[in-house]
Amino acid sequence: MKKVLTGALVALGLSSGAALAAPKDPSGTWLTEDGRARIRIEKCPSRADRVCGYAVWLKTPNDDKGQPRVDFKNTDAKKRSRPSLGHQLIMGLKPNADNRYEGQIYNADDGKLYDVSIWTEEPGELNVRGCLMGFLCGSQTWTRVNDTLPGQLTAPTGAPNGPRPDAEWAAAPKAAPASAPAAAKPTAPAAAPKP
Repeated sequence: MKKVLTGALVALGLSSGAALAAPKDPSGTWLTEDGRARIRIEKCPSRADRVCGYAVWLKTPNDDKGQPRVDFKNTDAKKRSRPSLGHQLIMGLKPNADNRYEGQIYNADDGKLYDVSIWTEEPGELNVRGCLMGFLCGSQTWTRVNDTLPGQLTAPTGAPNGPRPDAEWAAAPKAAPASAPAAAKPTAPAAAPKP
């Protein structure tokens, strides 16, 4: 089962109820358990109540031809040429009743999304639990990192040299236009009483 989870969680082509209390903020940069990637987790650009995650460093950023790795197994053909480095893999996790964040994580190893929950219990550690079909589950522990390695993306999300959010998380949702109060209809002047 650990192998299934490792593949589902590493993502990158590298091998619900209301919360009783807010979970601990998992924002920061985390080294995956196998050491193949660093994932930056932060509040989503368009939803401050959710967290998103991006691949900001890869141990092996290039393919066998020396070209940057791309997301060639993505089920969405339009995303197959996007670089693995910098893409979003944690999709707007929301707080749950267990004081964790839950939602979906993208796995570039097979181009699929999996259910995931993340939480912190110990300083410097992020618990990551992924499930396939809701019952085949496994866990990993990611470690907080504070240094910067060569090739690591350091700019803000959406900026040059920063990770790229998927379209649905890129910008604040457009607010529905406020309905203008109905303009008062001009009324016809009342007829003057007849003498």
